[in-house]
Amino acid sequence: MPLRLILASQSPARRKLLQAAGIEPDVLVSGVDESQVVSDRAEELCLELARLKAQAVLGRLRVTPDERTLVLGCDSVLAFDGEILGKPADAADATRRWQRMRGHSGVLHTGHCLIDVRHESRAEAVASTTVHFANISDEEIAAYVATGEPLAVAGAFTIDGLGGAFLTGIEGDPGTVVGLSLPLLRSLLGELELSVTELWTKVAPGGQEIEHLG
Repeated sequence: MPLRLILASQSPARRKLLQAAGIEPDVLVSGVDESQVVSDRAEELCLELARLKAQAVLGRLRVTPDERTLVLGCDSVLAFDGEILGKPADAADATRRWQRMRGHSGVLHTGHCLIDVRHESRAEAVASTTVHFANISDEEIAAYVATGEPLAVAGAFTIDGLGGAFLTGIEGDPGTVVGLSLPLLRSLLGELELSVTELWTKVAPGGQEIEHLG
C-alpha cells in the first residue's frame, strides 16, 4: 500500500525539493498564525511552529484505518546577530536586514515535525545550516528587494532563487536553507520505522504518476 505524504506548507520551494527527490506530496496549508509563538531560542521557535502546522493539518484529516498517511510540518527562521528573523514585514524591513547581513554570517534553522497518522506517533528535530552572505552593494540590495523574493522567505533570502548569487557559501545541508532537509526527513522516517524509499514515486515525462516504487 503506497505511503502518502501531506506537506503542511504552502512553500513551493519545499514541494519542489521533495519532487526532485522522487516524492510527490499532497499539500494542505495549515493556516497557523505564526505570531502566536514567541521564543528567544531559534531552534525552539521553529520546531514549535513546525509542530503546530503539522497538528493543525492532522486535525482536518479524515483518514480510513487502512490508509498509510504522514503529515510533515516545517518552519524556518534565521538566527543573526542575536536576533531571530522570520519573513520581513515589508520592503523597508528586508532592505535593512540585508544592509546588516551583507559580509556576515547567520544560522538558518528549520524545524521538522513528522506525524504517522495511523499509528499516532511522531518524530521531530531541527536542522541547522550556517550561511555566509556576500558583501553586496546598496544597488544590489535595492534590486533584489524590488523583485519581491526576499519578502516571502525567512531571513529575506533564498539559496535556490535570485538570492543564491548573494551568498558566498554554506556549512551544512542546502535543503535546510530551502526549508526542508532531506537527510533529516530520512532520519525521522527511520524513527517511525519507515523508509524514504516508500515515498518514492516514478513519474512519466508528462507528470502523470505511473508507478509507486516503495
